[in-house]
Amino acid sequence: MSGGTGTRRGGGLLVAGTTSDAGKSVVTAGICRWLVRQGVRVAPFKAQNMSLNSFVTREGAEIGRAQAMQAQAARVEPSALMNPVLLKPGGDRSSQVVLMGRPVGEMSARGYHGGRQESLFGTVVECLEQLRGTYDAVICEGAGSPAEINLRRTDIVNMGVARAARFPVLVVGDIDRGGVFASFFGTTALLSAEDQELVAGYLVNKFRGDVSLLEPGLDMLLGLTGRRTYGVLPFTRGLGIDEEDGLRVSLRGSVRESVVAPPHGEDVLRVAVCAVPLMSNFTDVDALAAEPGVIVRFVDRPEELADADLVVVPGTRGTVKALEWLRARGLADALVRRAAEGRPVLGICGGFQVLGERVEDEVESRAGVVEGLGLLPVRVRFAREKTLARPVGTALGAPVEGYEIHHGVADVRGGEPFLDGCRVGQVWGTHWHGSLESDAFRRAFLAEVARAAGRRFTAAPDTSFAALREEQLDLLGDLIEEHADTDALWRLIEEGAPAGLPFVGPGAPVLPGAGADVGSVPSSAPPPAPASRSAPAPAQPPVALRTDLSDTVPDISLEAL
Repeated sequence: MSGGTGTRRGGGLLVAGTTSDAGKSVVTAGICRWLVRQGVRVAPFKAQNMSLNSFVTREGAEIGRAQAMQAQAARVEPSALMNPVLLKPGGDRSSQVVLMGRPVGEMSARGYHGGRQESLFGTVVECLEQLRGTYDAVICEGAGSPAEINLRRTDIVNMGVARAARFPVLVVGDIDRGGVFASFFGTTALLSAEDQELVAGYLVNKFRGDVSLLEPGLDMLLGLTGRRTYGVLPFTRGLGIDEEDGLRVSLRGSVRESVVAPPHGEDVLRVAVCAVPLMSNFTDVDALAAEPGVIVRFVDRPEELADADLVVVPGTRGTVKALEWLRARGLADALVRRAAEGRPVLGICGGFQVLGERVEDEVESRAGVVEGLGLLPVRVRFAREKTLARPVGTALGAPVEGYEIHHGVADVRGGEPFLDGCRVGQVWGTHWHGSLESDAFRRAFLAEVARAAGRRFTAAPDTSFAALREEQLDLLGDLIEEHADTDALWRLIEEGAPAGLPFVGPGAPVLPGAGADVGSVPSSAPPPAPASRSAPAPAQPPVALRTDLSDTVPDISLEAL
């Protein structure tokens, strides 16, 4: 593989999936880490992300946390260019639309897919082209499945991007779910002929057992589709890499994975995380799970708090809904009892707001004034302007940094200062996400929790969350390097999809009244030549951060539902 100085620019690949959670995010990260270790300048890209797990870049832009993780895998600074459109669900039928890192309004799913999505395609292509002009390769992640035929006409994240950039598509399937061969075949067979031209082949994820037993099926799949399988990745536990949403961990009793290690002290420390509705940035507890002897689980019953040494109320996109849920489940009363008994409770962002005296919300729920749990002397008012920040400071005698993503403005009226929030007894609250990733602060906080809980727990003195994250990203790179055909992957990135890939029937159905696909290239037009890696494409003009959609989506607003 060529790499480093003298490599050509502008190559790329789109990693699609047969389903959501097939492994697109981790495969994209793994390819990025593999490439950067070869001296290739690489960047991740996801045109449109639907996630409540987000991150704030140094430029003050909000993007999906998975793209921030992929940027770390590529050893580059995260940027809004890498995730120009972020959708943050506020319920089953509506989402906040974040464009180039800034919220621009709330919109129903029907309104978004009814035409507004298409108007964002120009911004998506501009961002991708700017990345292609800067990096040797761009590894794109798709969303859901490229064969969602009901949404293909307005697709700006899967085949729409692949068609616009003439990128080859690698389809990832989770064999642990079963039905992976049917999923690969069906995904291909439901695409139009023009889309199928770019589907280069497949990657099997989470395989358990002897690969030789799988090979006859892969050979039959090649015979059926004319497309090869580029690798079989083994099932691997304990990766702990940032997921896009909290659906997988919101079920009662789910345990956050971490490296299995004995406790450093005599006792373990048990952490219960309330699995509130619309849970956001649940990865805040990953740093706790990384500590030897700390057991983190997600709960939704009051009796599950009884043996917890620490209860965390995490962030949420629906503070008022979370309050209602906590009360309905009996968890609110259990939290009040814990506070009265001097047992540790930590509220983060929306969880911090829940613990206060009251919430005045005319933005998210529009419920007006709602009484909080009254555990902290804090009153919260929701502002239309979202706070996006990367604060740094000290707490418990240790340096700490984090990031803020919230509409709520906290009026702290007492207690002991704690980050931007406060502490009363063993109840702690802050808007800062990510603070527990600061190693010295995390150790000091856990020491306080252990003393209050009466546990003989001691945090390991040498646990480095940043180093553990790097090890996990290197493991992803190893999986690609050891279990995928990297020479063939590089040819895809550099040269595009193989010519003459056969059409697999029946192809995409023709929808009544459907116009041209977003990002389509007329089938009669020859595809553009692969980007030359010896003659760099001219750098694209910078894409400015937009704070409104006045010229693209005129009627998105907070009243657009």
